[in-house]
Amino acid sequence: MTGHAKIEIREVGWDDAVGETLRTTMELEMRLRYADRLAEFIAQAVDHAEVLGVDADHVAYVGVAYDEDGLPLGHAALRWTGDDLELKRMYVAPSHRGKGVSTALLAGAEDAARALGVSRVILQTGDRQPDAVRLYEREGYTRIPTFSPYEWIRFSICMEKVL
Repeated sequence: MTGHAKIEIREVGWDDAVGETLRTTMELEMRLRYADRLAEFIAQAVDHAEVLGVDADHVAYVGVAYDEDGLPLGHAALRWTGDDLELKRMYVAPSHRGKGVSTALLAGAEDAARALGVSRVILQTGDRQPDAVRLYEREGYTRIPTFSPYEWIRFSICMEKVL
């Protein structure tokens, strides 16, 4: 909590209906934000769904943020990529951005990563998400070279946080 309304992070399964709805909403927002770039993927014959998709078998953690009235506010997941955990599908509903939800989701994911015994969390975001980049930097993430499978995405910003 950061002085705003109470935020509860609930760990759920990847197939949780609320989590699926939040991920779908995020995907629609990102498709609009990066529409011209998706056209580049198609032109290069890159399967963006394969590059950006998440295999449920590799998901290690899913957290959904709720307010005190039980309204879902956001989502974050971790997936295994070798020995690392990658933050995936970090999303906060537009109406609740700037209210501490992303910080709470990130803290929940990092706590889960620590419990799973990893020494860092990695992530990939894009250059059209400056608010996300600022959040990650504020929370101690630093930029790293683009890691696989994101080398196809020239506008990727990859980061890590040592736990």
